Amino acid sequence: MTGDESGRGGDDGDGDDDGSAGRSADEVEAEVGDDTDVDEWFIDRHGFFQWLDLRLEDVGAGYAVLRLPYDEKLLNPGTGGTIHGGFAASLIDVSSAFALRTTFEDPMEATMATTDLNVSYLRPARDDLVARAEVIRAGGSIGVAGVEVTSTTPEGEEKVVAVGRTTYRLFR
Repeated sequence: MTGDESGRGGDDGDGDDDGSAGRSADEVEAEVGDDTDVDEWFIDRHGFFQWLDLRLEDVGAGYAVLRLPYDEKLLNPGTGGTIHGGFAASLIDVSSAFALRTTFEDPMEATMATTDLNVSYLRPARDDLVARAEVIRAGGSIGVAGVEVTSTTPEGEEKVVAVGRTTYRLFR
């Protein structure tokens, strides 16, 4: 099992939810409370996210934007500063989970498990990675999200470095 999910079993629901039950970032923040930022709440629960210095930049109904700041610990040795592809794959997985959480009645307590992760690498990354995940479909027990990961080139252009698609088992 990967991602930020517990894998706890539960009612998979008989309904065919179309994902319209998503919540805005303001609604999610209201549920967490005034003293805690949503990104801090999620990231503080996961040591891996803290180690990466992962940042949730935006979240809303059916989407999430996460940033993985450039750091030397992420680099492939001897490549002139390219970020290892495994970090883009992790970012695809995690950003999908954040987007799919918005389709739950209670995003803060949502549980899910990655069942499929597909990544296509398009070019090397040498700067921050930014993942933009969008829910394609969130049903009663299965959710699918598509993700585009971008990075800034040495010339200052933002380019897509990887694309991915995830499938998650949703425990509603």
